Amino acid sequence: MTGPQTLTVRPGGPADAATVLRLLDTATAWLVAQGRTGQWGTEPASTDPRRIAQADRWAASGGLHLALLGDVAVGALVVGAATEHVPAPTEPELYVNLLVTDRAHAGWGIGARLLEHAARLARDRGLGLLRVDCYAGADRALVRFYESCGFTATDPFTVSRPGREPWPGQVLARRLP
Repeated sequence: MTGPQTLTVRPGGPADAATVLRLLDTATAWLVAQGRTGQWGTEPASTDPRRIAQADRWAASGGLHLALLGDVAVGALVVGAATEHVPAPTEPELYVNLLVTDRAHAGWGIGARLLEHAARLARDRGLGLLRVDCYAGADRALVRFYESCGFTATDPFTVSRPGREPWPGQVLARRLP
C-alpha cells in the first residue's frame, strides 16, 4: 500500500471536473453511511445539475488543486474568493472554497496537507489570511478538524434553503506568517 509520504499536489483544470464529482460522491456516500446527511445531503453530486455546474466552474477557475497518490486523485482543494453567504473579508485573503478527500485514505493527513498547500499559495501571493467555511451542524466535527489545522472559528452563519432545513455554517480564519 502506498503511504501518505508519496502524496503530491498538482494544479487541476477543466478536464478534472469529473474527478471532483467522484470525490464528492464518495465523501457523500461516506457521510450518508455515518448518518451525517446534513452537510451534503444524500444524493450524489454527479447527479445534481447544480453541483455538476459548480464542479465545472471550480475546475475551470484556476483554483483547483488535486492531491495524488501515484496517478490517483485522493483529494481536491479549490481556492479563490469568498462565497456570497459569508461575511466579506476585511483584508486581502485566499479563501478555501472546497476541501474534499477520499475517505478510503482517512487518517493519512491528506486534508491537512491540502490546507498547508493553500497556506503556501496564500503566502506566495503576499497574503496573510486564509479563510474557509464549513458545515457546523451535528457535533461540529468538521469545525474541530479545521481548528486542529490552525484555524480559529470566527463567524457563524446560516444558509436558508427553501423547502429544506437551514444549513448551519462556520467561517474559520488562519493567520499566516
